[in-house]
Amino acid sequence: MVEVPRFSFVKWGADGGVDFVSPVPCPFNYGSVPDTAGPDGDPADVLWLGPRQVRGTRARRPVVAVVRFVDQGLPDDKWVCADGPLRRRDRLALAVFFRAYAFAKRVTGRGPSRFGGVEAAQSTDTGSSGRYSSG
Repeated sequence: MVEVPRFSFVKWGADGGVDFVSPVPCPFNYGSVPDTAGPDGDPADVLWLGPRQVRGTRARRPVVAVVRFVDQGLPDDKWVCADGPLRRRDRLALAVFFRAYAFAKRVTGRGPSRFGGVEAAQSTDTGSSGRYSSG
C-alpha cells in the first residue's frame, strides 16, 4: 500500500500520524506490505519504482531487490518492487536516497540509522515466488 507517493516529503507512520519529514522528496513510492511485520513491529516497508502513485494505492509487484537499512538500531529492510529488473540508475538512486535518509535521521536525533546496501532479490522469506502485495 502506497503511504508516501513519489516526490513527497512526509513519511506517515503505521498509526496514521507523521513519522518523519524529509529534507528531500522521496524519489520512490513508499509504503508497506499489509499483514506482515518487521523487527520493529510495523508492516514490512516497500518501495515501488515507477510513476507516482496516489496515497492508498494497492497493487501486486515482484520484489526485485532489498535495501538493507538499520533504523533506530533495528533492522528495517525495504522490499523494492518494480515491473522490470532493477537498473543501475535505480540502484544508484536507492543508495543516494538511503544514505541521505540515514544521515538525516541521525542528525535529527532519531537514533542510530544506517544504509547497508542494495541486494538483488534471490529468494523470499516467505518462500513464495517473489511476488508480494505492495498494498
